[in-house]
Parts: sequence; structure tokens; C-alpha cells
Amino acid sequence: MSVAKITEITSTSDKSFEDAVTSGIERANKTLKNITSAWVADQNVSVENGKISSYNVRLKVTFVLE
Repeated sequence: MSVAKITEITSTSDKSFEDAVTSGIERANKTLKNITSAWVADQNVSVENGKISSYNVRLKVTFVLE
């Protein structure tokens, strides 16, 4: 039997949503062990002077407890 936990993180990129997701998972992997999945719960952009300045994602990361 295994038990998993879900934690919520946010990540930002000035390149793309995909880069924000990748960066978020890479950073979470430094702290959390046994990450098995993640899903994008929300995404939005920040706008400055009529242009996108950053891509923001809210991720729900699932990891198995030891």
C-alpha cells in the first residue's frame, strides 16, 4: 500500500507556460521525493505596457510518502 500527498506550487517564466511548468517541477524535485505526477490547476499571464511580461502557473504536484 502507498500513500500520496498533493502540494500546490506556483511557478513563473518570462518565456512560456511550458517553461514555467518545467521550472516548477524541477524545483519541486529538489525538495520533494517520489513525485509521480502534476497538473496545471491554473495559468495566467502578467502584462506590462500591452505585452506579456511573464507566464504564471499553479501546479498541483503529487508525491508518494515514504
